[in-house]
Amino acid sequence: MQKQFVRTALVTGAVGIAGAGAALGASSAWAQSSVTLYGIVDAGITYTSNQAGHSAWQATQGNVQGSRWGLLGTEDLGGGTKALFRLENGFSAETGALGQGGRMFGRSAWVGIANDRFGTLTLGRQYNSVQDYLSNLQINGVGALSQYANAVYDNDDLNNTYRTDNAVKYTTPTVAGLTANAMYAFSNTPGEFANNRAWSVGADYVSGPLRLDAAYSLTNNPASNTAGAAPSDNYYGTGSSIISNVKRNQVWGAGGAYTFGPATLALLYTNSQFQIISGGTLRFANYEASLRYQFTPATLVSLGYIYTSQNSSAASAPDAHYNQIALGGEYFLSKSTDLYLNGIYQRANGMNAWIEGIGKASSSGNQIAAVAGIRHKF
Repeated sequence: MQKQFVRTALVTGAVGIAGAGAALGASSAWAQSSVTLYGIVDAGITYTSNQAGHSAWQATQGNVQGSRWGLLGTEDLGGGTKALFRLENGFSAETGALGQGGRMFGRSAWVGIANDRFGTLTLGRQYNSVQDYLSNLQINGVGALSQYANAVYDNDDLNNTYRTDNAVKYTTPTVAGLTANAMYAFSNTPGEFANNRAWSVGADYVSGPLRLDAAYSLTNNPASNTAGAAPSDNYYGTGSSIISNVKRNQVWGAGGAYTFGPATLALLYTNSQFQIISGGTLRFANYEASLRYQFTPATLVSLGYIYTSQNSSAASAPDAHYNQIALGGEYFLSKSTDLYLNGIYQRANGMNAWIEGIGKASSSGNQIAAVAGIRHKF
């Protein structure tokens, strides 16, 4: 905590010095402001049993959490109201390259205002309601598991295949454990108000050891241009999935988690539908169960299972189903640094196996991935 305070103070001080000249002649009774610098660096080694018919050993990054650095700022405006912003960059710890299509702040870039009584309004590049709330229950969200443990093709977008541009989001205050939000993202194209726009709603309820979450999102004509809510350089494509050329994308889901002592059990259902421009629909139903157990303050172990059914009336893909199991552990060297080890096995019927986050599909119905690495938070 002392190190974090020092970093925050340094950044805050730098901001204050830079603005000192502009402050001459202004009122000395300014409200308090702060800017916090934070980040994660995550890198490791991944083994895959079969990528297009070949096994592979690869240096990988962002395995448990995407490598990032960010700035989080607040200004107390008085009366329970504050201004706030977040600028969050994603990058590759292996190459140093920018992530999210080369964006400077591709993970998040928003500004807003919050009030204790009336809630929070934010504008910019943000997560939708499905990502905000259902990520609390997804397999790698509740335990020591990597992105490879997520649903096939990231069809429910909980591994953040895409984020939403041009978004306005309202989040309620938390009342009796219940929080909700709603988001609308503009197409930003004159004369095409409904083209490449998105909206979502969701809610989260927490009471003691119990958590319940539900959310829905809808995007019209995603990736049809670079100006809209889901830009074409930041959406699904055949390089990483069987999903492409989408006319309408709908996702909804619900689930819950319960913590008893050192263990947390989570259950989640998500349903994703992609209407294809050339005709037909790809539908995915994901049934997830995960168990996290904190053996010691320094040792966390998680087990996760996903069954996915794929129903297709599109020419680009057949019906299929997938069974996937993941086991992983983390050992915390400190509050900021941990080591992790994961193993994931996927069995596909009707399609070749393709674990989410692995570069290429298997040449068969089976694929195994194992990853070991280190993560540091600052």
